[in-house]
Amino acid sequence: MVSTAPKRAEKIADGEATVRLTVAQATIRFLGNQYVEHDGERTKFFAGAFGIFGHGNVAGLGQALLQDEVTAFEARTEPSLRYVLGRNEQAMVHSAVAYARQKDRLQTWAVTASVGPGSTNMLTGAALATINRLPVLLLPADTFATRVSSPVLQELELPSSGDVTVNDAFKPVSRYFDRVWRPEQLPAALLGAMRVLTDPVETGAATVSIPQDVQAEAHDWPESLFAQRTWHVARPLPESSVIARAADVIRSAKRPLIVAGGGVIYSDATDALAAFCERTGIPVGQSQAGKGSLPYDHPQSVGAIGSTGTTAANALATEADVVIGIGTRYSDFTSASRTAFNNPDVRFVNVNVASIDSVKQGGVSVVSDAREAIEAMGVALGDYSVSDEYRTRTAELAQEWENTVSAAYRVDDGAESVGLNQNQVIGLVNTLSDPRDVVVCAAGSMPGDLHKLWRTCDRKGYHVEYGFSCMGYEVAGGIGAKMAEPDRDVFIMVGDGSYLMMATELVTAVQENVKVIVVLVQNHGFASIGGLSEALGSQRFGTAYRYRSEDGRLDGDKLPVDLAANAASLGAEVIRAVTAAEFTHAVKVAKASDRTTVIHVETDPLITAPDSESWWDVPVSETSTLASTQSAYQTYADWKKIQRPFVRPSDS
Repeated sequence: MVSTAPKRAEKIADGEATVRLTVAQATIRFLGNQYVEHDGERTKFFAGAFGIFGHGNVAGLGQALLQDEVTAFEARTEPSLRYVLGRNEQAMVHSAVAYARQKDRLQTWAVTASVGPGSTNMLTGAALATINRLPVLLLPADTFATRVSSPVLQELELPSSGDVTVNDAFKPVSRYFDRVWRPEQLPAALLGAMRVLTDPVETGAATVSIPQDVQAEAHDWPESLFAQRTWHVARPLPESSVIARAADVIRSAKRPLIVAGGGVIYSDATDALAAFCERTGIPVGQSQAGKGSLPYDHPQSVGAIGSTGTTAANALATEADVVIGIGTRYSDFTSASRTAFNNPDVRFVNVNVASIDSVKQGGVSVVSDAREAIEAMGVALGDYSVSDEYRTRTAELAQEWENTVSAAYRVDDGAESVGLNQNQVIGLVNTLSDPRDVVVCAAGSMPGDLHKLWRTCDRKGYHVEYGFSCMGYEVAGGIGAKMAEPDRDVFIMVGDGSYLMMATELVTAVQENVKVIVVLVQNHGFASIGGLSEALGSQRFGTAYRYRSEDGRLDGDKLPVDLAANAASLGAEVIRAVTAAEFTHAVKVAKASDRTTVIHVETDPLITAPDSESWWDVPVSETSTLASTQSAYQTYADWKKIQRPFVRPSDS
């Protein structure tokens, strides 16, 4: 019998023992020994590896993961990396990213795919991770480093450049990229990836491309490469002089407003924020990523802000004389395309761990961990507090919006036997779920509706991917969120459009016994873009799932698509619900079950959520023969008149 155990060399030049492994085997062993430390707590950084194998990685990383699993089984220990088989390469990245988000970026997964289409399928996931500043390690296979068999299957040939492969497409969507042409390059590549993955400023997708022949190549590695490494995740401290400047600006405010972003949650600053705003009385609006920074019923919470915000937060934003951004990158939805903060004398204090975000909107830039900055500003402000009148106005506006939400959620007496609209579906899930349950969404009309309407009780209870708003994220992301925190129920809210993009990961949920509850809303098309199209004068063109009519247009009868049957075919339990009573029963059954359950419900896409009294800048055709477009352009031009300039004299 030929031994498969790693062979040890005698010594290398400096006297250190070595171990002979392939590049792929060394990669897996290295990753299994990486840890992070944050606030004195030490955590293994990689929870496992998602993978789909093809000719580019089956004999390299696939063999290495198998060997790792078999060796651990024989020794009755845990493998270095738990392996999970996914169904779609992009979806595997989404699951890893959702896991990292739920873990406050202190743990993630590695993801491997084969050469060519397998690897490039991960590009969308890489972009999503990088835009949302969430760590994930991508290990795409590549063509032969030796080029001995070129051109191989799925190889890109460029007449002008022999060293470019399809994996070069990862460079603009990754925070770190390297290609391991030789075994000697592996340590630097992996250490470089870890540096980025564990840096709260730099984090995102880290991509290490490994050619398929290099993956299988053996090398003598120093044993120190596989020693446990602990990477410290820092809390950058603010400069005292900057805190003093920020406090001076805040102290001058009569109508201040905090905009809480995802940085508040990732830095575990929610308790500090609550104490700060309770003492000062400053109200808090929340971005999509920051929703949950305060519980919905906190006295200073005015809910979502911006294009998909509440009328309470947006009214205060319009009047605010000082806006304090904490952990937000001020996306166009948060700033309502720079129309939200329109007091002519408004000033900004921006707290962010990343300098690129701290300078947005102008004002005082505080480059710091959110929790450290909040606590420092609290000390610097002393006994500062807003007026009683402002506290009263905050409470009144918040209560008015809560009344609006209650009205949107309400199912009127006698209407229990008729179909539901999307607002009522959201309300029923919100009411029937537990305070620690997680709602997951990403694209379509529901992210905006959830931002406005969902009553979040727990800082990790709201998981809406809105940096990339990627259709298809929902099911895969929900699986990642559940794997991160198995003791919470995860409700995946997904429309038919997003479901059709990537429903296949239901198979992975069934395979891994990861229970998620999928609320599948069937409205026969793209409700969000349909509504946007109508607002922009484009008459919902191309947004409904319809047959072609006799005149050749896509406005015939609805397509006979049965998404409930599709979900059942993928192994999920399926419950069809029409009425409020049926939907309520379905949610209770799903929560009591230990299996993945899909609740199918039809809604009317023309019944929308309450208006935010806000705006989102999507350009409208300046000239058109369509009256609908002409009218929409006039509305667009009116909003553009109040759009805040990118730079104003007062920003300096």
